[in-house]
Formats: sequence, C-alpha cells, structure tokens
Amino acid sequence: MARGLNKVMLIGHLGSDPELRTTNSGQSVVNFTVATNENFKDSSGNLQERTEWHRIVVWGKLAEICSQYLKKGRQVYLEGRLQTRSWDDTKSGEKKYATEIVCTDMQMLGGQRDQAGSEGSTQGYGQPRKEFQQSSGDFYAQPGQAPGAMLENDKDDLPF
Repeated sequence: MARGLNKVMLIGHLGSDPELRTTNSGQSVVNFTVATNENFKDSSGNLQERTEWHRIVVWGKLAEICSQYLKKGRQVYLEGRLQTRSWDDTKSGEKKYATEIVCTDMQMLGGQRDQAGSEGSTQGYGQPRKEFQQSSGDFYAQPGQAPGAMLENDKDDLPF
C-alpha cells in the first residue's frame, strides 16, 4: 500500500523578521514569511514575474536559531510539510483557515551582503553554509492556535 507524501522545499527571501514566542508549556515557536519568485512568458511572449508568499512556522531549538540568525531579506532554503489550521473568528463568528509550512530543516544561503543590517554574523563568503535541522517529534504545530500578526503582509515593504 502506498503512503502519502507531504514535503515542501523552498528557496526564497524572508519577507519579515522572525517573531519568536514561547508557548505556555515553554516551547519556542517562530513565524515569518518567505517570498519565492517565478519567471515565465505570457501568451504575448513577454517575460513576467510572479511572487508567491509562504507562511512559515518553526518549533523548538530550530525556532530559536531562526530568530537569532534570520532577518528580513535573507535568502534561505527551507524543508518542511504543509499544514492547514482552522479556528473560529471571535469577531465575525466565521471559521477561518491558514495553510502554513511547518519547517523542519533550514539553511542560510548567500553571504554577508545578503543579510540586511547584519551585525556580527559569521556567515561570509568562502565559509560553509550553516545548516540546521529540527529533531523529529518537536515540530508539530499546536492545534487551535490563531495566526499571529504576521498573517497580514505589508506588500509595500518588500525586501527586494
């Protein structure tokens, strides 16, 4: 019998600084957005670019690492899985949904110049990329969590 596969791999730029929070049980969680770009030719043969925004959730030690090293505009490689959460909006009474990528692996790409406002980062040209992987078992999202303020993107403030 075939098993399902839920795997996401992205290379993109952070649209916001990671927002680190701690759950009531003491577990760290961070949220941020990542933009990916796609170039294509339309029916007239003109080159077009499309930007897709992705909501990222990271748990545990990897969340703390993301909070420490990642900044808006930084290029990253992420691996994880898709997850859709739902909750009841207290204002409208409607059921709301958010699809996110629960990140289990992260690599910082680019060099020092790719990280706007970097202070004291050891990631430079000629040095190996830093790779961080989440240990299995502590990356599952907490059910019933309402999304944070990062769900609203300020499209006028794009990092590139």
